[in-house]
Amino acid sequence: MSDQNIAFESPATKLQQILGGNLTSGMLTFGLVVVLCVLPLFVGGSWMFSLGICFANSIGVLAVSTLVRYGGEVSIGHGFFAAIGAYSVAVLDTRYGLSILVSLPLALTLGVASGVLFAWPSRKLSGIYLAVSTMALALAVPEMINNADGLTGGYEGLYVSQPAIAGIKMSFQRYYAALIVLIAVVYALARLRQSRQGLTLLLSKAHPAAADAFGTRKDWARIVVMGISGGIAALCGAMLGFAGSTVSPSGFTLWASIFLLVGSVVSFYGLTLVRALVGGAFLTLIPQFLSASGAWIPVLYGLALLGVILFGHYLPRIKDRIAERKGGLT
Repeated sequence: MSDQNIAFESPATKLQQILGGNLTSGMLTFGLVVVLCVLPLFVGGSWMFSLGICFANSIGVLAVSTLVRYGGEVSIGHGFFAAIGAYSVAVLDTRYGLSILVSLPLALTLGVASGVLFAWPSRKLSGIYLAVSTMALALAVPEMINNADGLTGGYEGLYVSQPAIAGIKMSFQRYYAALIVLIAVVYALARLRQSRQGLTLLLSKAHPAAADAFGTRKDWARIVVMGISGGIAALCGAMLGFAGSTVSPSGFTLWASIFLLVGSVVSFYGLTLVRALVGGAFLTLIPQFLSASGAWIPVLYGLALLGVILFGHYLPRIKDRIAERKGGLT
C-alpha cells in the first residue's frame, strides 16, 4: 500500500474505526447521532430535559459496563463517583461562578483519582466482597454530603445555573452538553478497545498469568480499570448536575447506584452508543411512561426489566435457529 493510501482514509473507514464494530453498525450509529443532534428542533422543553438526563444516565451505565468488561467485577457503589462529579460542578458553579467548561475537567480528574484510591486497598477483593465494599461507598455518600452542608448545601442541595456559552438558551446547552459528553465517552472507549492498552486490560482479566508474563500484573490492571470507570461515573454525575440543574443528596443514594447497575445489565454491558442509550432510557424514560400507573409502577417496571433480560438471553438462540433454517433451505 502506498504512502498516499495510508495517509488518506475514506470517511466510512474512519467512522468504522471510531465507532468500532462493522461498517453497518457504524453507519446506523452515525445516523442515530444525526437524529439526536436535530431532535431539539422538533420536541418540547420537557422532552429535551428528559433526554438530557437520559444521556447523563447513559454515561453512568457505560461506567459500570466498563468495570464489568475490563475488570470482570460488579459495582453497586458508583453513585459515590457520580456524586463527586456532580458536586464538583455544583460547588464551582454556586460558590465561585465557574461554568461547566472549567468544572468538567476537575470532575473527571477527581473521579479518576477517587477510583484509583478506592481500588488500591481493595485490589485483592473480587466478586461479592468487592461489590459489598462498593456498596459501603454508596451508603456513605448522603451522610458525607449532609455533614459538609457548608460547602454542599446539605439537604437543600445546590443549583447549577452558569451557562457554558453565553447567549444560548440553557435548555439547549443542558441537552447538547450531555449528548456531547456521552459521544465523547463512547469514542474514547472505542479507541481504548482498539488500543494495545485495552487489549492488555482484557488479557489481564481473561488470562492473568499470561498478562503477568508480559509485564502487566492483574492488581495494577484492576486499579487502572477502576480509575477509568470512576472517571466516567464522575462525568455522569457532572452531566446529571448540569442537565438536571440541581444537585442534592437524594440523587446519590444506594438506590441510584443500584439503578446504574440495572441499566448496565439491561444494556448487556455494551460500550456502544446504542447499548448505552438503551440502559439510560430504561433508567429515565421508562419510569416516565409508567408514571400514570400508580401503585403498579414497581410491578410493571420489574416486568419490563425481566422482559428485556429474557429477550437478550434468547435472542442469540433465535438468530442461530433462523440461520440454521435458512441454511437448510439453500
